[in-house]
Amino acid sequence: MDSKALRKISYGVFIVSAAANEHKAGCVINTLEQVTSSPMKLSIALNKNNDTLRVIKEAGTFSAVVLKEEVELELIKLFGFFSSRDTNKFETIPYQQDKYNNPYPVEGIVAQFSCKLCDTLDVGSHIICIGEVTDANLISDDPPLTYADYHLKKGGSTPKNAPSYQEATMGYQCTVCGYIEESENLPDDFICPVCGKDASYFRKL
Repeated sequence: MDSKALRKISYGVFIVSAAANEHKAGCVINTLEQVTSSPMKLSIALNKNNDTLRVIKEAGTFSAVVLKEEVELELIKLFGFFSSRDTNKFETIPYQQDKYNNPYPVEGIVAQFSCKLCDTLDVGSHIICIGEVTDANLISDDPPLTYADYHLKKGGSTPKNAPSYQEATMGYQCTVCGYIEESENLPDDFICPVCGKDASYFRKL
């Protein structure tokens, strides 16, 4: 079986977030989908180890934003490669709160949804959450970022907790953020496109 075939499935890039007991959590996902129209419901899939999943279950609600094509890579790095258990991701960025007091970033987005959690499904490594949309806002007519463009144009890598993560068999991996440069050789002056660390922070796979 060639797992690279999965890369031909189209995805977007999104940030989901929630707040419960004064704790804010959020993460990057590529699994947001509309599943029904009446009532309007969205599905998301989160790794069982993800702190954002725990907070969503506790809150019973969540916010989701669609990232724009020209979003700053730093925003994806913040929400994709750090855990909300250890990092207050909303401390250094502009954000607003939805009707359920869930925080969400306001820069680099084209749409925002507020959802009430109505069902979950255990699918192994991940939990699928179904949320009924109770509010939706079109922020911008700019094109949204696709997962393919994230890799192609921004040199992005996939966090290990993501459902689309695939173990690389060759290359060099950043020991700080997990970015993988699939190359036989790593130049001495190489800089990680995600966290900005130099080649000394990379290990050979």
